[in-house]
Amino acid sequence: MSELIVIGFKQDMYRASHVLDELRALDYDWVIDLRDAVAVYRNRHGELRLDQSYGNTVGEGAGWGFLWGSLIGGLLAIPFTAGASAAGAAGALAVGALGGGTLGAIGGAADADWWQNEIGLSETFVRDVGSLVDRGDSAIFALLRSADPIYATERLAGYGGTILRTTLTSEQTAKLQKVLDNRGL
Repeated sequence: MSELIVIGFKQDMYRASHVLDELRALDYDWVIDLRDAVAVYRNRHGELRLDQSYGNTVGEGAGWGFLWGSLIGGLLAIPFTAGASAAGAAGALAVGALGGGTLGAIGGAADADWWQNEIGLSETFVRDVGSLVDRGDSAIFALLRSADPIYATERLAGYGGTILRTTLTSEQTAKLQKVLDNRGL
């Protein structure tokens, strides 16, 4: 079972990066099984930037770049780009990428509808995540493999912020893996 977890931090652009560092330590210690994660923030001018990535090989980065770019672009950038395409919004995110081009492989990125229709994220989850990161805020987007999602969420709650999570079924996880396999070539 996989968990898609988003943790939003209000009025703290740098909190997500610090917490991502701590998540890496929890992953290293086998407290959580972090598949991948990114920290994003929206600066005081409203520009959305990727601050850090968990880090993958170059091939994996292409697949993860598409997934994170489409999710972040579709859920966070679209409301602030006056209807610009998700591909354009995700491309803007790629400019701020520090993780070796993690989001640089985005071509024709999908939008929130793709995540709802193809992956099956609920409309409520999509809407709630979309309203999580305003000017001066930051967030972590993390995909965890977890046999006990409640335990993982409880561990993450200690960092503060607003936690949104959704459990991905085996079918949803397989769809994501297919995208990763096809993009990671």
